[in-house]
Amino acid sequence: MTTSNGIKPVGYFDCAGGGQVVVDGTVAFIAHMSAPLGTTVVDVSDPAHPRRLAELQIPTGTHSHKVRAANGLMLVNRESVPSDRPATDGVRVGLGIYDVSHPGSPREITHWQSGGSGVHRFTFDGRYAYLSPEMSGYVGNIMLILDLADPARPQEVGRWWMPGQWTAGGETPSWKGRAHRCHHPIRLGHRLYVSYWHGGFVILDIEDMGKPKIVSGLDWSPPFACPTHTALPLPFEVRGRRYLVVADEDVARLTSGPPAFLWLVDITDETRPVPVSSFQVAALDGSPQPEFTGCHQPCEDVRGTEIPVAWFAHGLRMVDVRDPHAPREVAAFVPPVPEGAQRVSSNDVCVDARGLLYLIDRKRGLHILERS
Repeated sequence: MTTSNGIKPVGYFDCAGGGQVVVDGTVAFIAHMSAPLGTTVVDVSDPAHPRRLAELQIPTGTHSHKVRAANGLMLVNRESVPSDRPATDGVRVGLGIYDVSHPGSPREITHWQSGGSGVHRFTFDGRYAYLSPEMSGYVGNIMLILDLADPARPQEVGRWWMPGQWTAGGETPSWKGRAHRCHHPIRLGHRLYVSYWHGGFVILDIEDMGKPKIVSGLDWSPPFACPTHTALPLPFEVRGRRYLVVADEDVARLTSGPPAFLWLVDITDETRPVPVSSFQVAALDGSPQPEFTGCHQPCEDVRGTEIPVAWFAHGLRMVDVRDPHAPREVAAFVPPVPEGAQRVSSNDVCVDARGLLYLIDRKRGLHILERS
């Protein structure tokens, strides 16, 4: 049963479950969770009747669940499955780079090979890609910047890792396994805001991209059980101050605890980030719940104080942060449970130039929505 408050369904595209959806112009790119499907390209010029244009497949043992598109390029991650194990010999992991100037006929330009299990998540500004790859000599994913001025010859510009990750350089981690690892970097100006899983988040100065420098960091895991998924900077001041919207992900908990939620962090003094508030959906009272119940991912294209957030089993939540000390829900949409699934699992949300919202379920289906 669909429940909606302040959000109206516009269209639906039936497809296998997705990890991410992005829209460039009137073309949507859906990155899928499981082989053999890698990426589906969809015409959404008529959002009430989305139309499949192309489909890319991937080999068993990998997944390609993240995608970005800009300037006629499409980038997709390639990661081994399970993602905490190195790829087997002969399996390509890293970043696939495609020409999608003709969206119905994607053409692979090249493949950038990483180490370990590959690239997990990344962002792309049309020239530079900000990645979370595993690389030889390091434990867990690090942050790496690629220059795609010539897409056929990607060039590493710079990298940063949390001290302790470079084991080949003699460093020793103070954490267990891959607990501290780069999840994904988001750029605003000369800063990268980098989620670092159970290492919290860090703010990096990239005015000199070849030599990223840490500005500050903050880690609340522990005492909080869930890892940090996204550190999203607001591109404007709110009440004269600067803020990060930080999403923890409702997986890989350190211990039993409440579902993951959203944080507001004051970064007016970026050397001293200060959490000022949190948001949790009203249906969750803090008692332990199964994984994939709570928070996952906010829309990274911030256009105002209303932030769309994919909230796993609770669908899409519109969280207004105009009062950063008291964020509140102003609209919501919970789609019907996909066929064959036990509950909803809203994994990602994006917005297009028309203001339409695209909500992908990790089990099945893309919902196209508008704020009513």
